Amino acid sequence: MAGLIVRDDIDEVRSRVRIDDVVGEYVTLRSAGVDSMKGLCPFHDEKTPSFHVRPSSGYYHCFGCGESGDAYTFLQKMDGCTFTEAVERLAERAGVQLRYEKGSGPNRREAGQRARLLEAHREAQDFFRANIRSPEAEKARLYMAERGFDEEALTSFGVGYAPRGWDNLSKHLRSRGFLDKELTAAGLAAEGRRGGVYDRFRGRLIWPIRDVTGRVIGFGARKLYDDDEGPKYLNTPETPLYRKNQVLYGLDRAKRAIAKEGRVVVVEGYTDVMAAHLAGIDCAIATCGTAFGAEHTKVIRRLMGDAASKTGEVIFTFDGDEAGQKAALRAFREDSEFTADTFVAVERSGLDPADIRLRKGDGALRDLIESRRPLFEFALTKAIADYDLDTVEGRVKALREAAPIVASIRDRGMRPGYERWLSGRLGMTFDEVRDAVQRAGTANRQAAQPGRDRANRSWEQPVARGGVRHTSHYANQQPGRTEDPGRARIANDVESYQQEIGGTEQDYTGFRIERGALQVALQKPDFINVKLFDRLKPEAFNDAGSRAVFQAMQAAGGMAWAVQNPQHWPERVIENCDERAKQIVAELVVRPLPAQREDEVGRYCRSIVARLFDKDIVRIAGLLHSQLLRTDPNDGAASAKLLEQLQVLERQRARLRQYM
Repeated sequence: MAGLIVRDDIDEVRSRVRIDDVVGEYVTLRSAGVDSMKGLCPFHDEKTPSFHVRPSSGYYHCFGCGESGDAYTFLQKMDGCTFTEAVERLAERAGVQLRYEKGSGPNRREAGQRARLLEAHREAQDFFRANIRSPEAEKARLYMAERGFDEEALTSFGVGYAPRGWDNLSKHLRSRGFLDKELTAAGLAAEGRRGGVYDRFRGRLIWPIRDVTGRVIGFGARKLYDDDEGPKYLNTPETPLYRKNQVLYGLDRAKRAIAKEGRVVVVEGYTDVMAAHLAGIDCAIATCGTAFGAEHTKVIRRLMGDAASKTGEVIFTFDGDEAGQKAALRAFREDSEFTADTFVAVERSGLDPADIRLRKGDGALRDLIESRRPLFEFALTKAIADYDLDTVEGRVKALREAAPIVASIRDRGMRPGYERWLSGRLGMTFDEVRDAVQRAGTANRQAAQPGRDRANRSWEQPVARGGVRHTSHYANQQPGRTEDPGRARIANDVESYQQEIGGTEQDYTGFRIERGALQVALQKPDFINVKLFDRLKPEAFNDAGSRAVFQAMQAAGGMAWAVQNPQHWPERVIENCDERAKQIVAELVVRPLPAQREDEVGRYCRSIVARLFDKDIVRIAGLLHSQLLRTDPNDGAASAKLLEQLQVLERQRARLRQYM
């Protein structure tokens, strides 16, 4: 086996790589305050951001589903790679030369399957690219040239050519050390009837299909020769890397434009994506041999971020023929998954985007996108198109067909507008249309499957434990902020805390102080009075979870260790936690501090920690008072000593008040 990576190198890589850069390749992150970023969680489906990343600590946490970790954990969960593979990937990115215990490096034969398949795809991509320049590929080059794509465009998009032989690629990859079973697992080869393998792609134009980070995970291939009995387009089959219902061609190029513009343009083919990008439409993507579905929607929504629920636009482009219209209506059925405005751009003459660019120029393609129509309007137009609106019967039937579509519009503010639009098109009164829509809405709800409606609305409700709804105390502390950044694990309003734990409002205040001080101790150890904090006893924390975290801090070396090693402090604390405390630490490390500006951070940190010290002084003073009441009245020395201790405590409280 390969040796383990030296721990110092693991730490070095972690310190050099910014976690927001790693996560940002999969999720669009936006500022959520000082040293805090947020986005839509990639681990569960949501429509409002609850996934937080803290660059300074190198950790992420989702307050919706509870997933948390560092950059290594993120890659392991997103890409299914091993810990070693995650470290090696980030080390290459950071320019760190890894050392291995026992003096060995990674064993290529024993590397994880995913890494091997990715490497095979890199080799295959190089092979196809080299062959696009061969004499045999003349037909491929001519086809692309006739479509308006020159050598520079082919190079930019990595377009290649698969030779016509049965095993050209397989032989090439075997010479690079790959096994037949790896080639079939990657979808690059298929098993023959008589044993052995043969190339899946032969005599075809090749487009590399990349994941969001730009790594090749599959290929799309178009046939060129009449004697090719395969389909016109052939894609990589389902593999550990390639999931067609999640893959979007061009996403690696389009992701930044999608995040920046809050817009995505969905076209139908590889050359359409190329044409769109070359025409300046940088947010264009396409599915790979399958219809646009719910999983694709989730990917797009994560990249659009906040725009997906506010100002975002999703634009589908379709040919004006029957097949294109059917595709548009399929997109309409998926529209319920989007919170962005959804549009269609239909080319009446039947030209696809690549043909538009070739025949009419880049400007014509951009004009097509700008001529978009709302998808609801398109669906309604299509729904009533087959009825004779000059007859009463035709108008009534058309209304019955269109009313459920209007009733399905989730934004109730938009419904009256479409009811008026439909009223004008049908020549019927507004009241007639509105009544029909209301009846259709009732029928839609009755036909919905049990539980489906609740599932669709679940994201709108604060997550609760024990049936109790929680709202964020941070929202109350920060005027103008309505987001609930911590709505899953920590009870944040007095009523909920009392119902869940049975405590008083005073208990709740203490709970907030304890969690807030621990948050500062994890995120900003420089603002902690080391001697005072490390002298605290576990009894200073009434909440069991808070007490467990504090004890983990003590086991990790306390604040004296933290201020010397702030980069590794959260990780060290987590190593000393039980499972319950790990979850709390993961949240506190990432939870945004309730400070809008950098100058407010220090003030808040000192204040909340001072409140913890003050709370503990009150606890100790209560014990001393109790002891004083039990002291023999004739024992003046003992009483005097207790009174002196109480006076010291009161002076300490007075000093603390300047920070509170």
